[in-house]
Amino acid sequence: MTGHRSIRETEKAVRTKLGGTPVKHDQMAAVANIYRAASAVRQHFENSVLRGAELTWTSFVVLYVLWIWGEMETRYVAEEAGISKGTLTGVARTLAGRGLVERRGHPDDGRLVLLRLTDEGERLMGEVFPAFNAEEAFVTEGLTDAECRTLADLLRKIVVRTEGQGEERRRALLDGAAPAPRRSGRRARTA
Repeated sequence: MTGHRSIRETEKAVRTKLGGTPVKHDQMAAVANIYRAASAVRQHFENSVLRGAELTWTSFVVLYVLWIWGEMETRYVAEEAGISKGTLTGVARTLAGRGLVERRGHPDDGRLVLLRLTDEGERLMGEVFPAFNAEEAFVTEGLTDAECRTLADLLRKIVVRTEGQGEERRRALLDGAAPAPRRSGRRARTA
């Protein structure tokens, strides 16, 4: 037994396992392949272009957000990067230690923290981004330009739907209750 299965092997195994279970197979395959594609791309980038710059995917995304949008409050950086504020704290601390990001207090509210790229962070992004984009071209090489635009449009529809109506759907699924706090997967200790 190998630990890695092809996408076709996985789809076939799922269909076999679920058999007559009434599920929407095409929709399930679409979401599963979004996840699998994102994981494959992330791993490729971290093991190639980002490795040389000593960046993780998450640290690159934080740098990218600041590079594109400029100085921002940490809560907005975390939101744009799709990470928790706690994760951002650790990433920002690491990037600040490398001289790539500068943290400063908000001028109007001392409780808030602003992040911005340093000159070294700007230089690094100017150097890394062309290599990053070359890998974007590599992973989409099997698609035509029109297919890339179609794929981007289709994924954008999923993002817009999830961001626009996801909260309402989550409330309906939870009968209006707030979601339970995230857990690491460990069971709570009993006394």
